Amino acid sequence: MILRPDFSRRFFAPALPLMHKRLLPIVSSAFVFLLAWSLVARYSGIPNFILPSPLSVWARFLRAMNDGSLAYHTGITLSEIVLGLIAGVTIATILGYLLAKSRSLEKVLSPYIVASQAIPVVAIAPLLIIWLGDGILSKAVICALIVFFPVLVNTIVGVRAVPAALYDLMNSLHASRAQILWKVEAPASLPVFLGGMRVGATLSVIGAIVGELVDAQSGLGFLLRVGDFQYDTPMVFVAVFTLILLALALYGVVRIVESRFLKWQG
Repeated sequence: MILRPDFSRRFFAPALPLMHKRLLPIVSSAFVFLLAWSLVARYSGIPNFILPSPLSVWARFLRAMNDGSLAYHTGITLSEIVLGLIAGVTIATILGYLLAKSRSLEKVLSPYIVASQAIPVVAIAPLLIIWLGDGILSKAVICALIVFFPVLVNTIVGVRAVPAALYDLMNSLHASRAQILWKVEAPASLPVFLGGMRVGATLSVIGAIVGELVDAQSGLGFLLRVGDFQYDTPMVFVAVFTLILLALALYGVVRIVESRFLKWQG
């Protein structure tokens, strides 16, 4: 089948302004940032081991990609993040739903949950590594602890925001507890829950790096420590930008899930 030029123009033309509208600010800001960075690195007189130029960072990135070190360590960090996300979101969702449905349970557990958030993860990360070892498990637990609270709070808020009229409707239809959960509470609380997922997905990257900076033999945090000790500043920049890309990718996945399951919001 051969598309006529006028048909192709009519089909793709509506999408082009939207693509330009989204990409143009990103490309423009990235260009300005790289230009300013290059000028400062070149004319400020700052040594390269303190502030490398974009070209030095790019060359170090290519070298790390060619020897496979960047892909390997990125895979380790991503594994820790995914495991921590799954564990943290699962536990927070179940506990959040129980707290939302039981005020008495909330009164008993909420002081301990809030108190646990007052303890910096950096302070307990060494203990977790001593107890669980310096492998993936301890880093995943640290990620889960960071993800836990925002998902828990948003789950509670989302479930309690379900309109009472919907419960009355389901009760009039003699719906079971499971039917109310899946047909009313889950869809109605999903927007708020996914908002917590956005926050948790980006914070999970911090959890993995905190654990790797304390003690690890692999991962992007390990590359950060090695680059720091060896004054390999371009490697530090490569690791930092890779972490930023991981956070953006996780955030984008949640946004895709939102666009898929929240079409009814318009």
